[in-house]
Amino acid sequence: MTVFDQFYYAIFSFYKKRYKQKANTVALVYVTILQISLAFLLGCFFAAFFNKMHADTMSSTSAWTLFILVSIGIHFKNWIQYTGKRRMMINAKMIKKKKPQTNIWLLWVLPCVVLGLAYVVFQAV
Repeated sequence: MTVFDQFYYAIFSFYKKRYKQKANTVALVYVTILQISLAFLLGCFFAAFFNKMHADTMSSTSAWTLFILVSIGIHFKNWIQYTGKRRMMINAKMIKKKKPQTNIWLLWVLPCVVLGLAYVVFQAV
């Protein structure tokens, strides 16, 4: 089980008490936003790295197009992964374990911190 699966289950179990029908959607959106923000941070890092190395590998338009395609791919991958058997397997594995005490606010701040870091790295480009 990956870190994203654990984050998904933490968000899902927190919102399952309040919003029974929408808990899966909220957890799916959270994991998708987190993964897209990490992909953006990685892309900004490599853009700054290649810029400092004076390597012209890709134009800005091509990079943004690639980022949008990767974001759509991440969303569909998560949508397929977390609405089927995978979610049931995660539920079965996590019910057997002791419930982890994860701070929900810390989980929601994590994508904001990653986007802040991406902004700082993006300024270097």
